[in-house]
Amino acid sequence: MVTHLNYCDDVSPHIDASVTEIERAAFQLRRLWAKPHLLQRLREQCGQGGRPIQLSSLLVIHAIAGQGGGQGEVTVGAVADYLDIDPSTASRLVGHAIDAGFVSRTPSPVDARRAHLRLTESGERVRGLTDDFRRRFIARLVADWTDEERSVFAGLLGRFAEAAANFPMEAAELEASARSEDCP
Repeated sequence: MVTHLNYCDDVSPHIDASVTEIERAAFQLRRLWAKPHLLQRLREQCGQGGRPIQLSSLLVIHAIAGQGGGQGEVTVGAVADYLDIDPSTASRLVGHAIDAGFVSRTPSPVDARRAHLRLTESGERVRGLTDDFRRRFIARLVADWTDEERSVFAGLLGRFAEAAANFPMEAAELEASARSEDCP
């Protein structure tokens, strides 16, 4: 009897079990960005008046900082590319970050049709606090690892992240892999 598995099953017979473990671990890593303690600390220290800081604003702040901290020509399109999202989605997320006071938008001196994005003082403060929180959190997680283990892990994780960021995944490929049946 042949059992048909789809992408919703725990382990496909065609996928090594270690791949499933990597996928599960990658999913869990999202918590480095959205830990409740981090978001609460940011509200307290960044003058948000008790308003929650949206994860999308943290992503926009990270995208701008990752492109030279807004010292160069950072545009909505550059944020979209950095976050690998549609320009219309990036525009909406940037708008929210501007409304929250983390990002400023000025006309580009190079092209009047474009907007230049920079982190505000509040955006810089949030960036610094989030970077510090995540680094301290990671340091605590790997505190009992040897220097060699940390180095090997950093190299492999960096290699994995680079491969994931540069892999040309098309929607058609995802559809083809999921074509057998929908998830229950």
